[in-house]
Amino acid sequence: MRTPKNLEQQSRLTRLVQIKLPTDALRLGMHVVELDRPWTELPVLFQGMVIETEKQLAILRHYCLWVIVELSQSYVDKNPSLSHQFETPRYSQLPERVTIERELPRARRAYHQAKDYISHLLSEVEKGSALNLDEARPVVQQCVTSILANANAMFWLNRIKNEDVYTAEHCLRVGIMAIAFGRFLNMAKENLEILGVCGLLHDIGKVKVPAEILNKPGALEPEEFRQMQKHTEFGHAMLSAHHKLEPIVSDTALTHHERLDGKGYPNGHHARSISRFARIIAIVDAYDAITSDRCYRRGRSPADALRILYQERNAHFDPELTEAFIRMIGIYPPGSLVELDSGEVAIIIATNPNHKLRPKIELLLDSRKRPCASRVIDLAAVADNEAPPTIKQAIADGAYGFSLEARIENHIKAAQYHSAPTEDTP
Repeated sequence: MRTPKNLEQQSRLTRLVQIKLPTDALRLGMHVVELDRPWTELPVLFQGMVIETEKQLAILRHYCLWVIVELSQSYVDKNPSLSHQFETPRYSQLPERVTIERELPRARRAYHQAKDYISHLLSEVEKGSALNLDEARPVVQQCVTSILANANAMFWLNRIKNEDVYTAEHCLRVGIMAIAFGRFLNMAKENLEILGVCGLLHDIGKVKVPAEILNKPGALEPEEFRQMQKHTEFGHAMLSAHHKLEPIVSDTALTHHERLDGKGYPNGHHARSISRFARIIAIVDAYDAITSDRCYRRGRSPADALRILYQERNAHFDPELTEAFIRMIGIYPPGSLVELDSGEVAIIIATNPNHKLRPKIELLLDSRKRPCASRVIDLAAVADNEAPPTIKQAIADGAYGFSLEARIENHIKAAQYHSAPTEDTP
């Protein structure tokens, strides 16, 4: 005979409840009943699905931020973390498995390999040659490897910009920052590689835009702006013709200028039609564009760029992703130069997402602006009973004769010297 207690237990085993989950929390076997976007916009054959393969799981993670799943009450009881998936996350710092000094040589090799690849690719497309995307994933994989070891090395390299090759360098910088942002969001390595390819190729369609429009020093006329907007459609057409690429790559090239409020281009899609990857690339793309020198204006400061992104959240950019990106980049991004209240000058080594004003720094100049012995200080780790140094202001690259490029070169030479074989090395 069944007791009331047994009946209650049986009821909880069979009762189904619906839970809203971010796609990174999905697992094989879960029954998805609703998406944050129309089912017809995903490359799946039916509405409502039990996740049976890793490929299906990957598709949901590429296109969606969240989904509704149907689970038994007993499963939810055994996994209480499911009900807390949408609480405000406390982000962790990007990993520093090796020091920035040790990572810089490998990071620079990966950076220049990717830069050479995208520059050559854009040049060949501009000449009308066949599109060769075979090396896109391998060069991105090298960047992922470096970023997983210490993303700050790539951040330092990303700050060195050449206006004369803006499109190629912009694509590379967006790819690198997108990978780092994906890692900050705890995305799987496979997805980091795909996201990096999305960033690297998102603006490939610009080679089809007339150079006089692309490089016009003044404001574009309405018809010129319409021509500029077509780069999204050009890129989508080129990338979708290569079936070895994941569909999300061409989708992102098409939609990274769409806006949540429907006022973007090329199709005026609203939030529910903009994929997760496109939302990420949109934020990174805008940040790099705002902070870069162009033929028609000077780049603005990182602080200004973050302020613009924050102001445009909800209307233009995804609000949760925007706030996460701001936490990752920090008020003082890695590689930037700052002056302390003491008058000392330091370079930012790493940010702390939970202590925006207390990054890790390396002292370069003393209070009289003279070179001093290098000393690394993690401002967030200074004991509570001590008075930590405080940052007074960000200062321009090149101030007091400082060169980030020369600093990188010095670190690389030192790393090569310390890793060089000695007479005792077998």
